[in-house]
Amino acid sequence: MQWDEFVTAAPELAHLGRLRFDEQQLCMLGTLRRDGSPRISPCEMDFTAGELLLGMMWQSPKALDLLRDTRCVLHSCTSDRAGSEGDFKLYGTARHIEEAPLRDAYKAAIQVRIKWTPPEPFHVFAIEISSAAYVLFGDDRFWMTWDPARGSRRGKQKEV
Repeated sequence: MQWDEFVTAAPELAHLGRLRFDEQQLCMLGTLRRDGSPRISPCEMDFTAGELLLGMMWQSPKALDLLRDTRCVLHSCTSDRAGSEGDFKLYGTARHIEEAPLRDAYKAAIQVRIKWTPPEPFHVFAIEISSAAYVLFGDDRFWMTWDPARGSRRGKQKEV
C-alpha cells in the first residue's frame, strides 16, 4: 500500500507518523544483509506524488540490500530517552523507482526541502506499507497499530 492509501486507511496513525518523520527529516532504515543479518542506516525520506520515497547513494550497502531483498522497516529517530516524543514504525517492502516522472518528483521534493538535487546516478525507493505502529511513553502513554487484516487498533500503554 502506498503512503496516500495508508493515510486513507489509518489517518490518525499516518498523521502521527508523518509528524515524527517531518520533525527529524530522517528515519532509521532496517534492511537485511546478504547473510540475513540486520543492517540499520539513517535515511532521508520525502513524501511526494502519494508515495513515501527514500533516496540513496548509488550502490550504497542499504540500496544493495533492498535490491536483493525488498523487506524493510522504517523507524522514527528517537532522541528522548523517556520516549515522550513518540515512536513510529512502518513495515513493508521497497519498490525500486526507475520511471522518470517519479524520480523527477523526488528530485523536486529534495530541491524544495534542502535546496539540493542528487547527482545521477542514485537510487529511489517507494515504500509499500504492510503494517505500522506508534507508541507514546510518558504521562500520556498510548499505542496504535494498523495492518490490513485487523485495521486500526489503539490502547493505553501499561506502566512498567
